[in-house]
Amino acid sequence: MKYTRAKTAATLIAHQAMRLLLAAVLMVPLAAAADDTLIFAAASLKPALDRILASPEGIALGTAKASYAASSQLAKQIEAGAPAALFISADQDWMDYVQTRKLIVADTRSNLLGNALVLVAPKDSEVKLAIAPGFDIAGALGADGKLALGEPNSVPAGKYAKSALTQLGVWDAVAAHVVSADNVRAALNFVARGEAKLGIVYRSDAVSEAAVRVVATFPDSTHAPIIYPAAIVAGHDSPMARKLLELLEDPKEQAVFRELGFDSPPR
Repeated sequence: MKYTRAKTAATLIAHQAMRLLLAAVLMVPLAAAADDTLIFAAASLKPALDRILASPEGIALGTAKASYAASSQLAKQIEAGAPAALFISADQDWMDYVQTRKLIVADTRSNLLGNALVLVAPKDSEVKLAIAPGFDIAGALGADGKLALGEPNSVPAGKYAKSALTQLGVWDAVAAHVVSADNVRAALNFVARGEAKLGIVYRSDAVSEAAVRVVATFPDSTHAPIIYPAAIVAGHDSPMARKLLELLEDPKEQAVFRELGFDSPPR
């Protein structure tokens, strides 16, 4: 029995030493990345923001890294203490969420961009639909067709989509066909791969993906204005963060956003 206990104690000590060694190894890349300025950005921003950060103007500012996900996920990560310096949300709600918790530098908040909501299909699809009250999207999907969109109760693109379909009186007819995605780019990929017959994404997503085509654009009146607010995260205010925000607001970089399907923010 004593031998067994001694052996067990030795094993525990060995395991503890291994965990400490592993922790030390994992800290190395974190220390190396300590000078990076981290941007938390809505998933739909990836094509445009990656291009801007890789531009001479972006590189000249220093090392900036972007992490993309649904705005809801990013806001929750900021609340949990994630070291983001800049947050760009795809709707006002999630920026409001972090602001009411005093997690952003309030006077740096600005409306950076706008967008449009579109219905997309795989590029070789022959689906034709005109968006209007009561339009037959359920008929276009058929008995087994899937409609891809962001999670409709938390992901901004999904919330806009559910709002539009409800306003048009067709949400109940398609709810059983919905495939909820973690973010709008994931919803886009369902359509691009042909796993969903239709999808609802931002116009900028459709512009960036050659494997889909826009079937129709939802009228602005069917959903809240699509606004991308940006702000510096509390505790991470720095000259670099402010220069990054200024860069994204610069007319030259705003032109890149326009080229890739974004709008000026609604007034």
